[in-house]
Amino acid sequence: MNVIQVSLPAMGSAFMALLRKDLIMEWRQKHTLFGVLVYVGAIVFVVYMMNGQPDAKVWNALFWTSQLFVAVNSMAKSFLQEHPHRFRYYYTIARPVTFLLAKLAYSTLLMIMMTLVSLLLYALMLGWPPVQGGLFILISVTGSLSLAVVFTFLSAIAARTQQNSSLMAILGFPLVTPLLMILSKLASAALQPVYIPGWWSLTGILLLLDVLIVALGVVLFPFLWQE
Repeated sequence: MNVIQVSLPAMGSAFMALLRKDLIMEWRQKHTLFGVLVYVGAIVFVVYMMNGQPDAKVWNALFWTSQLFVAVNSMAKSFLQEHPHRFRYYYTIARPVTFLLAKLAYSTLLMIMMTLVSLLLYALMLGWPPVQGGLFILISVTGSLSLAVVFTFLSAIAARTQQNSSLMAILGFPLVTPLLMILSKLASAALQPVYIPGWWSLTGILLLLDVLIVALGVVLFPFLWQE
């Protein structure tokens, strides 16, 4: 019991230190963050110049497609930006589960910010077709959480196996495809003024998928950590 009481504050302190370190590094390397934002803005501008303001279904498909590429470009560096020798230092100050959870928290915060900025750009240039705007924003935040969880886990595998970000795209395709289909169907509920049955069941499936991926990472990452 005393071991648990001592270890939990230590894990919390290490978690906050690692999260703060990633946030500081992100702020110092603002060119990476702004590069992704320019990438999103360029996509929205090109779509606007080619097609104007699309209808609701096309708008929804374009939004989630752009979020996929934002997730790939943003989440890839969560682990891949770390030098391989630096993991030895992290091994001495934090447990593998603490390190993974700190990375997940950092990636989630970054992806939520990217999603909100993307929504703002889409609303300004491509209109705002969602009838239930609050619901669509909630679904978008939930979707950003799911994308952050998936690609952070894949980034951990790519980094610890000394592979590049192309491995993330290969491994992520079978995981992200059903995820995007669920998110697209959930977002369609916010585009309609009437209630669509089955909405809560899809939400439960999405959250269950996130929990399973986090649990899988908690189980497997300590083995990757020791490599």
